[in-house]
This record gives sequence, structure tokens and C-alpha cells, in this order.
Amino acid sequence: MTPTESAILRTVLYGDVFDFALTVPEIHHFLIADQPVPYPELVHTLEHSTYLRSILTVEAGYVVCGHRRDLIPLRQERDRVAAQLWEQAQRYGVWLARLPFVRMVALTGALALRNPAGLGDDLDYLLVTTPNRVWLARACSILLVRWVKLRGIVICPNYVLAATALEQTRRDLFMAREITQMIPLYDTGIYSALRAANGWVSAYLPNAKAPFYPQPEPAAGRGWNALKRLAEALLGGAVGDRIEQWEFKRKSRRFARELHQPTSAAQIDAEHVKGHFNDHGHPILRKYQERLRQYELDEETLPIAGD
Repeated sequence: MTPTESAILRTVLYGDVFDFALTVPEIHHFLIADQPVPYPELVHTLEHSTYLRSILTVEAGYVVCGHRRDLIPLRQERDRVAAQLWEQAQRYGVWLARLPFVRMVALTGALALRNPAGLGDDLDYLLVTTPNRVWLARACSILLVRWVKLRGIVICPNYVLAATALEQTRRDLFMAREITQMIPLYDTGIYSALRAANGWVSAYLPNAKAPFYPQPEPAAGRGWNALKRLAEALLGGAVGDRIEQWEFKRKSRRFARELHQPTSAAQIDAEHVKGHFNDHGHPILRKYQERLRQYELDEETLPIAGD
């Protein structure tokens, strides 16, 4: 195979791990390659490669492995579900942005890629906070989580980090995809700083320079901005410091057992609250490697951090 053929196949196979049929623009954006590939070159290769045409199916605008045609109607259904969930995701993203010390809100998880399992799916978010207020901001977000749950909706701000801790220490294809598929909803300036701090992502996904689904930043409202500034003024000094330390110590003790489980990918410290106690990254990458070997692409497998 040519490098472009190989890159297309690797990208389709990664989507296959998630039972996810990709569009051609999605393949181009999330292309797993060593170097950027222009869109016309990718389209030409996909249309004229004898090998790819023998193993892939292109139908209704989606691309799947030849034996996975069932993923196309599944993707169409999930697109419909995503459209229904999207307004909710934006609305609660605004509510999260109104919380004290929150400086950026990004939608993550399955919905960010238009791949929710159903209308009851969690709405996952990443929050960036001012330094030394990670735990206080998280505590405020949990109050919002509990209020929203009363309405039958589950929001999960499951990754909270300080604006001084944007660089990710885990560097593998899974994390690269998580970073590139997140959708900033509030303060795209910090999103740009996060992407700049993780320039290593380009070694995996050189075409994914910006969000695939960019969204206009909604206004939080003047009244809410004033309340936010007031809360930050009241909690910005010694009182806030004490609450921050108390919450950090309390939750560190609470999470100690889960944190040291073999399956944990959590990160609990003064600058991070990453509550991923069941690591999905390495199992997903191993499934991906299995698919690569089926197509004799194991020699081109990208490295997995920790292996």
C-alpha cells in the first residue's frame, strides 16, 4: 500500500473499534498518518485504490470495512440522536461556564464525535480552571450535576484541570484523539493554548489542527458574569484557599482506593481531577492493534504509551 492508502485504512479501522462509520471529511480530519495529506489526494486515493475498494465499503456518504455495512444505519441513527442531544450539551456547557473559576468548557466523549449510544447518554465535559481553584470549581460543578440529575439528565465534568496544567503526560493515539475531537464551548483562547501545549498530537493526527465541529461561543449573560466575578472575589483569598485544601484532602482520601486499582487511569492532585478509574485507552488501543494485524499493518502500529 501507499502511505495514503495505509493511513485511510488505519483511520477506518480505528473507527471500527467504536462501531463508528466515518464520512470522508472525518477520515481526512482524523487521518492517522505521519504527514498531513491534502483532501483532494485522500479523495482520489479512496476512489481509485484497487486495494481499498476491495476491502472497504463506501455507501450513503460513509466508509466502513466491507463486512461492517451494519454500521451505516447505526451511524445514521446516532446522528439523529446526537442532533437531539446537542442543544442540551450546549445549554449545560453554558451553565458550567458560569461557575466560579471555570475558564474553559469543552464537550468530550461520544457526543463530541456524534456517536452517542442513546438519548440517555452522559454529557461529558472537560473544564479548565484558574490555578489553585481546581477542587473548588469541581465542587461547584458537582452541585450543578446533582441539580441537573433531578431533571433526568446526566452531565459529567469528569476531567478538571488548572490552566497551568494543559500539557498531557499521556501521549498515545487514544489521548491524541480525545484532544482533537473535543469541542470547545467556552473560551476558545484557552483551547488554543491547550492545543499548543500538546503539539505532540500532530505526530499521530497531522490533519486535525482545529475542532471538526466548531461552535460559536455562547454568551454567559451580563448578570451571570457579575455574579461569577463576585463569587470569585469572595473565594479568591484565604477563605478560598482553605476550602480548596480541605476539598482536595477530603477527596484524595475518598479516591485513594480507586486510584491505585490496576485499571485506573485517574489523576488526582492539586492541578488535576481526572476521575477515569476504569481505563478505556489501553483496551481500545489493543483492539485497534488486533485490527491492524488482520490487515498486516502491525509494522505500522503507532506506539502506545506505557508499553
